[in-house]
Amino acid sequence: VQLQASGGGLVKAGDSLRLSCAASGRTFSNLAMGWFRRAPGEEREFVAAIAANSGSTAYRDSVKGRFTISRDNANKNTVYLQMNSLKPEDTAVYYCAAGIFARSSSLYDYWGQGTLVTVSS
Repeated sequence: VQLQASGGGLVKAGDSLRLSCAASGRTFSNLAMGWFRRAPGEEREFVAAIAANSGSTAYRDSVKGRFTISRDNANKNTVYLQMNSLKPEDTAVYYCAAGIFARSSSLYDYWGQGTLVTVSS
């Protein structure tokens, strides 16, 4: 599975962005998808995950109610991260990943290249 993340950019606090992660490969629909981020000088951290059948989702506490993860298995083999009410502390490089539905990055076998999100105050 190859992953291509896109949609990052420079926005102001309170704005919205939608990240996309396009997957190639026939096993996409069988894999959970996750979004992680790494802020400057920080460790990579879990943001959100969605199960293969979209039946379950998980979020880190700081993004609950603001971010929504979704996926389109049928048509586009794409996972999305809708980010609303962005805050400066959301500034990071965002990575999509495919693997087992979990908060731990070690359980994801495939990773995209990252897309930068910068939120100005």
